[in-house]
Order: sequence, then structure tokens, then C-alpha cells
Amino acid sequence: MDSTAMAGLTSALVDVGLRVARFEFEYMAAHRVGRRTPPPRAELLKQEYCLAVGELKRSGPLIIGGKSMGARVASMVVDEFYEDCVVTGLLCIGYPFHPPAKPQQLRTAHLETLKTPALFCQGTRDKFGTRAEVETYGLPDRIEILWLEDGDHDLQPRKKLSGFSQDQHLKTLARTTRDWVHRLISS
Repeated sequence: MDSTAMAGLTSALVDVGLRVARFEFEYMAAHRVGRRTPPPRAELLKQEYCLAVGELKRSGPLIIGGKSMGARVASMVVDEFYEDCVVTGLLCIGYPFHPPAKPQQLRTAHLETLKTPALFCQGTRDKFGTRAEVETYGLPDRIEILWLEDGDHDLQPRKKLSGFSQDQHLKTLARTTRDWVHRLISS
């Protein structure tokens, strides 16, 4: 949760007036003390995610989400919070649509029936699902996608090739997210 990408993302969202709460899955916290293990299956992280959401004090519209694995787990639990009127929307950044180099192993079945309004922010060259791949998935209209040109999984573009910087992408993501949240809460 303290990576350069997450810190930059948090700053960009706060700069446009959004409040951000971060938490870290136990397997990631273990990495800090040298216990490097592969991530567990996303299904095994659902309870941990739900506990973190339960600890948030509700003081206005609550949008849950995450980056990569956090986005995937959030998308798996969000409808239950949405139906209970706890959550207003879902924000996914760098959603892992499939494992790298395995586009046939889609992680999208649950997205097809998603009830919660969602905003996915993706780089066009993300190895977990490029724009060309994702556009063929037939995702429901309640999932809006912001494509950030030439961005990788951390939304980092190749500046010389694209003309964009990661900071520009994060600012675009933050403004788009702010506007999306305002639309959600005023409808």
C-alpha cells in the first residue's frame, strides 16, 4: 500500500477532494518482513477485504475498490455491500482481467452480473488485459472504463513514445473519478 504507484494514486485522489483509506492484505504485509509468498487465491482474500470495509466509518458515500488484486477482490464482494446500501460504487485500478501471457484464463465471469456502478481505470498496454482484449469481453454498461494511453499495469506510460507521464495519467484518473463519484451521488 506504500508503493510509489499507490502513494501517487492516493495523492492524486486527495488533491481533487476525495478521501482515501488504504489497507494491506496480510500476504503483502508479510512481504515487508521478508516472507515472500505468492498471493493466495482471490477467493481466500474476500473475508479480509470485508473486514476492512466494515472498519470504515461511514460519513458519506462510500466507494470501495483497489489496485490489481485489491480491485479483483473488491469486485467479488461489492454487490453484497451495494445491496445493503453500504457502498455506492466500485473503483478498480489495473484490474487483472487475466494472468500475464494467459489471456484465455479470464477473471471476468462475476463482472458480467455486477450490479454496482463501477469505474475501471486501465493502461492500454497492461499485461493483465490490453484495451484490444478487454473491448471483446462484453462487459455490462454499468462498468465504465477509463483508458490511459500507453499505460502499463501501474498506469506508467513510456513518455518518449506516448507523450504522457504517469503523473498526468494519475491526474486524469483522479479528475475522472471525482466526476464519476459526483454523478453517482447526485443520481
